[in-house]
Amino acid sequence: MTEKPDWTGRRLEVEIGPVAHGGHCVARHEGRVVFVRHALPGETVIAEVTEDNGGGFCRADAVEVLQAAAGRVSPPCPLADMALGSDRCGGCDFQHADGETQRALKAAVITEQLQRIAGLDWPVEVRELPGGLLRWRTRARLAVDRKGHAGFRPSRSHRVIPVVDCPITVEGAVEELADRRWRPGAELTVAADGEGELHVTALDRKPQRRRGRQQAVARQVAGSGVAHESVRGRSFEVAAQGFWQVHKAAPETFTEVVARFAAVPSGGTAWDLYGGVGLFAADLAEQAGPTGSVLLVESSRRAVEDALTNLRDQPQVEFRAGTVERVLADEDLPNPDVVVLDPPRKGAGREVVQAITAREPSRIVHVACDPAALARDVSLFAENGYRMVELESYDAFPMTHHIECIALLEPVSARA
Repeated sequence: MTEKPDWTGRRLEVEIGPVAHGGHCVARHEGRVVFVRHALPGETVIAEVTEDNGGGFCRADAVEVLQAAAGRVSPPCPLADMALGSDRCGGCDFQHADGETQRALKAAVITEQLQRIAGLDWPVEVRELPGGLLRWRTRARLAVDRKGHAGFRPSRSHRVIPVVDCPITVEGAVEELADRRWRPGAELTVAADGEGELHVTALDRKPQRRRGRQQAVARQVAGSGVAHESVRGRSFEVAAQGFWQVHKAAPETFTEVVARFAAVPSGGTAWDLYGGVGLFAADLAEQAGPTGSVLLVESSRRAVEDALTNLRDQPQVEFRAGTVERVLADEDLPNPDVVVLDPPRKGAGREVVQAITAREPSRIVHVACDPAALARDVSLFAENGYRMVELESYDAFPMTHHIECIALLEPVSARA
């Protein structure tokens, strides 16, 4: 068999095809698939190959636009400039597209994933959250280069690009980190909470005596480490480095949608799986009322401690610290009327889906940050007698390829 030449570093003139999941578009050249970042469907570009897998596809960055699409704009961030080639920051995928085009691309991705994986032909509209395309991100993670400069990494690279600002983060968040020098190799997390306090944690990696080993030491650099947030009139405390929606408008919007889809009956029972610090459980408990019950399940013990504080005025909420799989194996749990689940990016998976559907809830509300994982879970729910009846999608991560979807599923028999 003739060995195929390595295309890495080669520049190709290609016509850009449809958007694909992951922040790139699909092109073809000499019979091979080329996944091109920083391009738009319908464009003709010069793409520089950054990776060649030696098989049927390679990855590339657009470095020159020969024929631009209508939605193309100049990136607002200098680290997304096409002249940088593969040295562009990897944090954003769509700085070269206007907002309407970004949302259309994301809708196309959700539509394709649902059709290909779940077999659903579902019309999708990705909605805009308040605040626009910039200064929406309240939390960020940065790396530190060998000279102690904080920055971000290029796509699929371990290199660090020093930064002085990041236009998608809230004012002051990244500048605070860029003005200082840090221990080389450290990881930095920054969180700006709802009261304007900035929390910065540095994770330093120090060599241990045993060769090849490193010890990670976390230290609080700024802020108390406890973020204070307010959603729908309720105050929340959350570890500044713990999970919280990064778009400043997302918690308010998502809780409204989840509560509307859930509609827990008064005196009813709800499960809040992967419940975090109690963001959704607060509304579920209000709906269930004092004679109802809500079970919050969360694997992070720190998050459960925060949830106990946040929902201390709602005794109808029970808290379980542990994996969802382990907790749902308890056959003594009361059957729920409604289940809300907000799993990690990989989705819930077969074991969790089967554990939920075995209890025959009347409604299931699925919150997903990955359209492929959502489609896989929707397909699994279909195998177990549930179908998606509503879907709302939000551009909770402008300039990136990420999307948030909230789906409502009901038993097939409910609408037969």
